[in-house]
Amino acid sequence: MKISLSAWGTIFVASCVLLLAFGFRASFGLFVEPITTANQWGRDTLSLALAIQNLVWGLLAVFAGGLADRFGGVKVIIGGALLYAAGLWLTAGVNSVLMLQVGAGFLVGAGIAGTAFGIVLPLMAKAVTAEHRQWVMGVGTAAGSLGQFVMAPLAQQFIDWFGWVGALHAMSLMALSMIVLALLLAKLIAHQLQPVAQAGAEDDFWGVVHLARKIGSYWLLTLGFFVCGFHLAFITVHFPGYLSDKGFAPEVAAWSIAIIGLCNVFGALASGVISGRKSMRTMLLLIYAGRGVITAGLLLIPLSLTTVILFSALTGFLWLATVPPTTGLVAKMFGVRYLATLYGVVFLGHQVGSFCGVWLGGWLYEKTGSYDWIWWISIALSFVAVALHWPIKERSMLAEQKFA
Repeated sequence: MKISLSAWGTIFVASCVLLLAFGFRASFGLFVEPITTANQWGRDTLSLALAIQNLVWGLLAVFAGGLADRFGGVKVIIGGALLYAAGLWLTAGVNSVLMLQVGAGFLVGAGIAGTAFGIVLPLMAKAVTAEHRQWVMGVGTAAGSLGQFVMAPLAQQFIDWFGWVGALHAMSLMALSMIVLALLLAKLIAHQLQPVAQAGAEDDFWGVVHLARKIGSYWLLTLGFFVCGFHLAFITVHFPGYLSDKGFAPEVAAWSIAIIGLCNVFGALASGVISGRKSMRTMLLLIYAGRGVITAGLLLIPLSLTTVILFSALTGFLWLATVPPTTGLVAKMFGVRYLATLYGVVFLGHQVGSFCGVWLGGWLYEKTGSYDWIWWISIALSFVAVALHWPIKERSMLAEQKFA
């Protein structure tokens, strides 16, 4: 079955939302040094605010997913864009720890919850048939990575041109463009979502939720996603500081984050295609094991510009490659009708990991003056994730329980 013109439009516009949402988030690591220097704070201060951001994102993702399933994802995206813009604006010129935590922490976290994968990917998945679902999720994930590639160097350029305060103001205004995209998205999906969304008997919300609570594979997937969040958040926030400590220029840090994003465009697309044809569980096992090996290489091989680029590229291929198979497993277990809610719970595990990665990275750095301990913890967690995903059962739980 071919993808309709309106579905193509939905895929494109939704991808633009993800590009912006993840592009802004991926740029926060570039502001750690200027904000902490301007206020004479330790890195643990901003790390805590960004850890709060990730935790709020995860907690509100469950709530936002429920709202999206009940009232529609477009309204949630509009609310998220407003909160995102407000958080970025409030963070600009911040000189109070409380305001930092409110702006960069709570408001930006709430904004991302309303504009990121948990809300947008289900809209894309419902726009196509099951045949194209994994591919579409790969496209959406790749769009988020492309945002990282585009926005990290642009944010650094904004900092060079306008200072860190002006850069955040510019990004705040750009965040409002997601409202325009959401309104366009509403027109595209109005006549096209309903037939696909109702395919299959998936209309018993509480029955599906009650079923999910009893499925061990669902909770193993949630625990495993904790590790993904730990890795991503730590590297996004602290890798620029790590490189600065090793004597690299700020531009190297910006481009390293951008390279991660660019390579994950290909990694996410490949993940979406492969996980649509092969075992999604096996895909996740390989991704987490690969992360452990690559990170060990960063620590064991003498650090140079070449190794930084190589680490960024290899990490990039696996960066958000977990999202299509993880989302796909939830959809396979429980269908797409309440995917925003059920994926939101799994994603909460991811964001608890993000909180730990960001906060623990800053805390250990202030205690030891080095990131070495947190790198080795990241390596160990990679193989914990392999162990957690090993027993996951990749099959429809709805069919087994006669929900479909």
